Amino acid sequence: MALRGRRRESAALTYRLCSLLLSYPDEELLGAREEIGAALDELPSAPAVTALRRFLGWWAGTDPLVVAQHYVETIDLNKRSGLYLTFYSDGDKRERGSALVRLKRLYRAAGLPLEGTELPDYLPVMLEFAAAAPAGRGEIVLRENRAALELVRLSLSDLGSPYADVMDAACHTVGAPSADERVRVGRQIGRA
Repeated sequence: MALRGRRRESAALTYRLCSLLLSYPDEELLGAREEIGAALDELPSAPAVTALRRFLGWWAGTDPLVVAQHYVETIDLNKRSGLYLTFYSDGDKRERGSALVRLKRLYRAAGLPLEGTELPDYLPVMLEFAAAAPAGRGEIVLRENRAALELVRLSLSDLGSPYADVMDAACHTVGAPSADERVRVGRQIGRA
C-alpha cells in the first residue's frame, strides 16, 4: 500500500509540475525556476522526470523573452498545439459547451471548483485537477482526453519544441494511449 501511495504522490507532483510548465511563462513563473527544479529533484527516476529535466535545461538556460515568444508562437498561435483539449474532439460546436459544463461539474463534485478565468478544458487546469483530486479521480479527465493529449504531444514534437518534453512527461504519467485512442488521434490528425 505504501508503494501505491508513493506512486500517487509522484504522479500528483509530476502533474503539478507539468501544469506549471505548460502555463504562460510570466515573470512570476520564470522566477520560480529554482523551486521547480528542486521539486523535480524530489521525484524518483522515471521517463517523465527525464523529459522534465530536458525541458528545464532549455527553460532555465534560455532568455525569458525568448521563452515567452516561443510559448506564444508555438502554443497560443498554433491551432494544432493549443491547450484547450475539447477543441480537438468537438471544435467550436455546441457539443464542446456540454463538455465544458460537464468538466466544471466534475471539478465541483470532487470538491475542487474551477476558479479564475480559464476554461475547464485548459490543459494546465486539467493537470492541476489530476494532481489535487482525491483517489485518482483527477486522472479521469486526462484519460478521457488522452487522444487530444497525444495530438498536442505529436504536434509539439513535429515542431521541435522543448514543450514536447513537458507533454511527454504528462503522457508518460497518464499512461500509453489505448488502440482506440490511437485511432482517434489518427482521425483528429486528418481533420487538423
